[in-house]
Amino acid sequence: MRLVILGPPGAGKGTQAASIVDTFNVVHISTGDIFRENIKNATELGQKAKSYMDRGELVPDELVNEIVVDRLHKPDLDNGFLLDGFPRTVNQAVALDAALEQMGTKLDRVINIVVASDLLIDRAVGRRVCPKCGRTYHIVNQKPKVEGKCDADGETLIQRDDDTEETVKKRIEVYEKQTSPLIDYYKAQGLLLDIDGSQAIDDVFEQIRRGLEEEA
Repeated sequence: MRLVILGPPGAGKGTQAASIVDTFNVVHISTGDIFRENIKNATELGQKAKSYMDRGELVPDELVNEIVVDRLHKPDLDNGFLLDGFPRTVNQAVALDAALEQMGTKLDRVINIVVASDLLIDRAVGRRVCPKCGRTYHIVNQKPKVEGKCDADGETLIQRDDDTEETVKKRIEVYEKQTSPLIDYYKAQGLLLDIDGSQAIDDVFEQIRRGLEEEA
């Protein structure tokens, strides 16, 4: 099963991605992880990406596409993948389609988690993160077992500097402006699976599971 997951900041993509990976036995491909791995291993693609980052510039679509397509050719993806963070633009989506076509395959579904902006803001402002392992919690919706401590390693949880109402609003605006054409692109292909992300975590995943199993 070859999947893409979309959703604005705070929609719960990471949480749902983990459940999708466990249930459907696919590999989670986060563009952030791919970039970090390439930079850490000093690959040619990683060094190119780092040169842009060091200058404070956005990595061009062409290079992002190249890095993702390189990852898609790895042998651990025989059972499928879940792309998270890519594509972000229609240009990237077109490049992804072309790469998959060359590989003799295509996307099966694009999961689009839909959440109202005011709820996203509440979620972000209440989010707490483990600085060691990156696991996320929420002061209301997803509390750790011990208040203020990570369940996995006991580290003291922090609030990210960018989890303020003003910053979150800007992130949502950027996402909507950037991603709206992408949603229309996949809707036109009949691939879009809209999910109501305002519900409880387990209920959101149940929607996703049913939608993917119907497709299968």
